[in-house]
Amino acid sequence: MTGTLDVAAVRARYPALADGSAYLDGAAGTQVPTSVIDAVAGAWRAGIGNHGGAFAASRRSDELTAAARLAVTDLVGGPSPDGVLLGPNMTTMTYRVANALAATWGPGDEVVLTRLDHDANVRPWVQAAARAGVSVRFADPVLPSLDLPVEAFADLVGPRTRLVAVTAASNVVGTRPDVRAIADLAHEHGALVYVDGVHATPHGPVDMAALGADVYATSSYKWSGPHLGALVADPALWEELHPDKLASSPDEVPYRFETGTAPFAQHAGLAAAVDHLAELPVSPAPSGTRRQRLLATMAAVEAFETDLLGVLLDGLAAMPHVHLIGSPARRTATVYLTVDGWTPQQVAEHCAAAQVNVWAGHMYAWELTGLLGIRDSGSAVRAGLVHYNDRSDVDRLLAALGDLG
Repeated sequence: MTGTLDVAAVRARYPALADGSAYLDGAAGTQVPTSVIDAVAGAWRAGIGNHGGAFAASRRSDELTAAARLAVTDLVGGPSPDGVLLGPNMTTMTYRVANALAATWGPGDEVVLTRLDHDANVRPWVQAAARAGVSVRFADPVLPSLDLPVEAFADLVGPRTRLVAVTAASNVVGTRPDVRAIADLAHEHGALVYVDGVHATPHGPVDMAALGADVYATSSYKWSGPHLGALVADPALWEELHPDKLASSPDEVPYRFETGTAPFAQHAGLAAAVDHLAELPVSPAPSGTRRQRLLATMAAVEAFETDLLGVLLDGLAAMPHVHLIGSPARRTATVYLTVDGWTPQQVAEHCAAAQVNVWAGHMYAWELTGLLGIRDSGSAVRAGLVHYNDRSDVDRLLAALGDLG
């Protein structure tokens, strides 16, 4: 049985929500709870030093990083904390891994990407493939639903495919492809599966093994943490790759991928964000390990957001001047829309005047907005729900859009 999320209790944990705004911009980055703020501040207050020192402050930093790796492992069902790479964001880290992987490719090899993905799971592979002399093939979502079925990959994946990169959820229209079916097809041909879970992770339980992901990417600032990214894989996979690094820096996994001095206080915030998700007010209260509690609380989040999305979709359907882009069968609580007679930027500015936070533009869905023919005209408006949004936020968005009719 899926538990029930107490959204009022959730909202009380987020000090930023007291400013009166309807924060429907979570797809670009969430607010953070008091526990995360306190964890970051507490790390600085306690004293931290660089890794590997003989003194207490250095050992604290070592412990903070180890706790962050373990927290990400619990959140996504990773194989081992030693397989968690931490860095500034998913984009930077994907570039780093793409360059290392491309060193193992050769002419005649192929990579398969999608036009549904955020450009961070497209451009690094396109550019790395070009340098390696590797062909790039694209799977297109189905119009107008913007579903991405496994059939879209059937004629693209073959014996020369080295990599399939696919999103677990579109950051603009919310489409949730059948990643497992896509991964099974890729694995039949010996290809590596790189899953962008940045948008998917905040919206429900994640099990990267069940998805068939060889690498799973996520960003903690999308699930109430600090601005950090993480890539998760079996450490054995990382052992096969040799990214450029300083001669003096460690060669062990995962350190060989993590250039420069780490933001140790941010690592404290990341672990606190995972704890926050595991401790969400859900009835009945889940028990067990942190991993078990996360599966339960995030299932409650998914159910809550699905119900709230239904209210939003019904309200939008009643407005003839508002047009939704995409109607995927499986989706996160994210909508992308246009309004007759108004540019996306004008809509966003009108909403902002009503203290309703939404975004206008391509949202880095570069290939998708190009496929839809809207990229050069301002694209569309995105609103997204996360676990701290409530019915009043939805009602305020609907009222603001209704004013434009």
